[in-house]
Amino acid sequence: MTTELISSSTADLPEIARQVLAFAADRKVWLLEGEMGAGKTTFIKAVCSVLGVAQTVQSPTFALVNEYATTTGDVVYHFDFYRIKKEEEALDMGVEEYFYSGDYCFVEWPSQISGLWPEERLDVHISERPDGTRLFQLTRR
Repeated sequence: MTTELISSSTADLPEIARQVLAFAADRKVWLLEGEMGAGKTTFIKAVCSVLGVAQTVQSPTFALVNEYATTTGDVVYHFDFYRIKKEEEALDMGVEEYFYSGDYCFVEWPSQISGLWPEERLDVHISERPDGTRLFQLTRR
């Protein structure tokens, strides 16, 4: 199942986040693709805010994974695999345990670990359009 959403500014990202959460249904692993600067981390910040994360959300570029707690006690994991060279690095950190934990897992640069993706997931591709808006292409698998 696929759909597309358009964001005209960061001000509408909380509403986009709510729409994506509704579309995702029970999919808790989200794979976010897009060029550098497309807005992956900014979008994840909006989703985390909607989910009730009160902590500062930032890209885990060097740590590979950040863990956030929601106000209801749920856990959200945020991955950035930009610097991963081999899938074994992700396996060594236990990525499969995270993916099958039942907690939200937001993954930036998932192409670095394409052999490890769970079958049930949400693919999110974010691209900047010539008019400055962002196109969110969503595929629920």
